[in-house]
Amino acid sequence: MRFITVDSYEKLSTKAANIIAAQVISKPNSILGLATGSSPLGTYAKLVEYYKSGELDFSEATSVNLDEYVGLTGENDQSYRYFMNTNFFQHINIPIERTAVPNGCVADLKAEGERYDKHIQDLGGIDIQLLGIGFDGHIGFNEPDEVFIKETHEVDLDASTIEANARFFASEEEVPRKAITMGMGAIMNAKKVLLIANGKGKKDIIEKSFFGPITPKVPASILQLHPDLTVIYSEN
Repeated sequence: MRFITVDSYEKLSTKAANIIAAQVISKPNSILGLATGSSPLGTYAKLVEYYKSGELDFSEATSVNLDEYVGLTGENDQSYRYFMNTNFFQHINIPIERTAVPNGCVADLKAEGERYDKHIQDLGGIDIQLLGIGFDGHIGFNEPDEVFIKETHEVDLDASTIEANARFFASEEEVPRKAITMGMGAIMNAKKVLLIANGKGKKDIIEKSFFGPITPKVPASILQLHPDLTVIYSEN
């Protein structure tokens, strides 16, 4: 594990973007595992900047996202498909048909999970997986549990996750209670994992996740077992 501490969100975003950019430059047809939420916004902005300056080309890349809310279509401005389109995909030259986000509007979410896992497997796995981390240690929407769940699956969101995500909605009542998320199998099988976290509020869960015992009660702690993990953290 490489643990990098920086003193600003801007530096965090630049370091994370540089790692992803290096992956795309060294392997133009990389499979990029991507995340949503506030933490990666700066990283995406930097990558867009690199693309617009001619330093980066995403035309051969493919992406797979971690998760999606159940019941929100891609046209809903709170969906993760909408988030990715408006904050990243529409500003670079990645073919939109090679960007994948789980479908949270299908009737059979178990079948959707199986389809999504097969899609990742058919791609040959993820080259680099970008992650954020929740205050309860969740990665993707893998919430604290009794076991680590391997497959892409439906999940009931914890109250702390709903509360944290309420800032993106008009009210907490509008936050979906369920999501579909990539499981630990695809995440742990990624060749590289890059986790970013910022804010003093994340310090405690960072310590528990990477310097405490490995337990499904702290989902991110399983990353201690990953052979190529980089964590970038800024208190600011």
